[in-house]
Amino acid sequence: MEINVQSIHFDADSKLLDFIEKKVSKLDHYFDQILKADIYLKLEHTIKETNKVFEIKLAIPGNDLFCKEHAPTFEAATDLAMECVKSQLSKHKERVRNHNSNHKQTISDGESF
Repeated sequence: MEINVQSIHFDADSKLLDFIEKKVSKLDHYFDQILKADIYLKLEHTIKETNKVFEIKLAIPGNDLFCKEHAPTFEAATDLAMECVKSQLSKHKERVRNHNSNHKQTISDGESF
């Protein structure tokens, strides 16, 4: 899986980048056909505080998955986004599995010898 991290309007330190790459690379355990992960780190300024925004877009065959999370730290936002993406990957994997099993059953039902 190719992992691209972009920090928008600031420079992310290597410790944060390593943390993110370690977390994202574990997604292969949930779905092994992930082609690419594009990650965007942003600072969102509000009147009271500055939130950290973590966006991830996963390219998988036939579809893209997207998740955007806000938190006081990038590490917390990363953890929230990973849970969101894991859930989406599980649902996608189940849909693919159901589609394939229905397709195989239709083929075997249609055969006559």
